[in-house]
Amino acid sequence: MGTLVEFVRRPRVLWRRPARIRLVPALAVAIVLAAAVAGLGWWGDHRAGQRDAAVRQALATAPAAAKAIFSYDYRTFDDSVANGRTFATGPFGKEYEQTTAALKQTAATQQAVVAAEVSATGVVTATAQRVELLVYLNQYRRNVNTAGEKVDQNRVVLTLVPVDGEWKVAKAEAI
Repeated sequence: MGTLVEFVRRPRVLWRRPARIRLVPALAVAIVLAAAVAGLGWWGDHRAGQRDAAVRQALATAPAAAKAIFSYDYRTFDDSVANGRTFATGPFGKEYEQTTAALKQTAATQQAVVAAEVSATGVVTATAQRVELLVYLNQYRRNVNTAGEKVDQNRVVLTLVPVDGEWKVAKAEAI
């Protein structure tokens, strides 16, 4: 066999791991990292798709909502307000009711007719659960104190949120 010195100096081949065995943990880590990156990419794409769908739905709702909320006719005031109320939700819905209740007497006295038309919209911010739109709104108004029709060009930021599958106005802010 040999002496103790030879045994100690002899290479210990039996204790070394083959190179391919050392690659297995590194390969496992690489696979886990690749799966995590792929999962994050899928999740980001999924959220972007939800956000884009929300924007499309809010943009489709905004013109009708703005027209209903910002228009009224003294002859059919209650119907005009009821139509506008169908597009409002939350605290804004209560604010809309209070504002229109205070406006009713003035509208009747002045025989006011206000017709709102949306000329353009643009997205300010968007998530799957909340979309803010900049709405360019023209209001054509007539009353007993005005000769002919007057046009007011307004800019409004409408915040829309989904409520029972429909997008409703949760906030309206003139800018």
